Amino acid sequence: MLSDVVDRLACPHCGSALELEGSELGCERGHGFDVARQGYVSLLPGSGQAASGDSAEMVAARQLFLDAGHYDALVGAVAAEVVRTRERGPVECVLDVGAGTGHYLAAGLDAAPGAVGIAVDASKPAARRAAGAHPRIGSVLADVWQQLPVREGSVDVALTVFAPRGPSELRRVLTPHGALVVLTPTPRHLGELVDTLGLLRVDERKPERLADAMAGTFVRGRHGVVEQTMQLRHADVAALVGMGPSAWHLSTAARADQVAALPEVVAVTISVQVSVYHPAP
Repeated sequence: MLSDVVDRLACPHCGSALELEGSELGCERGHGFDVARQGYVSLLPGSGQAASGDSAEMVAARQLFLDAGHYDALVGAVAAEVVRTRERGPVECVLDVGAGTGHYLAAGLDAAPGAVGIAVDASKPAARRAAGAHPRIGSVLADVWQQLPVREGSVDVALTVFAPRGPSELRRVLTPHGALVVLTPTPRHLGELVDTLGLLRVDERKPERLADAMAGTFVRGRHGVVEQTMQLRHADVAALVGMGPSAWHLSTAARADQVAALPEVVAVTISVQVSVYHPAP
């Protein structure tokens, strides 16, 4: 709930601390933000408009696919890194940037009893879903490409799972002992569907570009690849395609026709790099 994380949030206009009074968050300089009835709050600066987030259809497809357990290996990898961070120091707050439905953040909180979670996403439908994903999640609508509405040094673990990231902002909000867990697809990820369904390809230089972006701000620690095969039926494939960036490039009718032409059960590869970064000295 927002009440659990409000002391770690910051006003997007002036950076001041926020307090929750009834159904409104406010700062000492008079900026106020109404809490939506679904439990999330919009902390968008300026005009209050965020960069384009996932549509309601994409968010629904993601929840359907994740709840079916197809990415449980990735969920387990996230939880394991939260546990490892707890071995080095206390984990009192977990932040998920580009949190989507809050599925991965919920797993991180289950691995850190007593910790609270901040879900940040630019999609209003995602913020609604994340608000109900776990009793210790506070859901925030915000533009992840701008300054995060989170207080400096208030987060012990930050997650970015298939999501955009701003290294300097993540470094600012992390504690000195904190960890940044980044999940990015390798070129093998969903390879069986790329040509068949015209999905977007993963840039082969993606790991190199990630390392370059983090250099000077973070030091990479543990890293490895989670790889296994899923057995997907047509409904699973449709949800998988519908929840990702390719959904913006294919019409619903075109996707349905392509999926219908596939075998009844399709073997599809999960191949995801899991990298853990620590704040540079």
